[in-house]
Amino acid sequence: MYHTIIIVGNLGRDPEMRYTPSGQAVTNLSVATSRQYTGSDGQQVKETIWFRVSVWGKQAETCSQYLRKGRSVLIEGRLVPDPKTGGPRIWQGQNGPGASYEVSANTVRFLGRSEEEGGFQAGSYSGAPAPAGDEDIPF
Repeated sequence: MYHTIIIVGNLGRDPEMRYTPSGQAVTNLSVATSRQYTGSDGQQVKETIWFRVSVWGKQAETCSQYLRKGRSVLIEGRLVPDPKTGGPRIWQGQNGPGASYEVSANTVRFLGRSEEEGGFQAGSYSGAPAPAGDEDIPF
């Protein structure tokens, strides 16, 4: 069996990188996805879901170096369930209970720059070198 999840969202804070005792780099990202819709009562509803993302190896180092709070990213990975519940991690915050979903990233794509950096730049890093000739693609 196999599952994958794709998330497109914004970083809620700067990445946090550390090294495991064996020397493996791991970077933790906090990614928010949002959507807005009109509820059955005609009111606008804003919904935000938070994901805690772990990125490993060389990709973790690259994310730590180039990503900052507010940056848009696309994450491809797998859900990691809470060992106690088998679902999202439940926590108690100042405004009541909350939940966050844990994701282990396979690929992180940098979708754009934050407003502070100006402009837009698409890029990605999946741990493998980019194929030659990518610059010639017209779209």
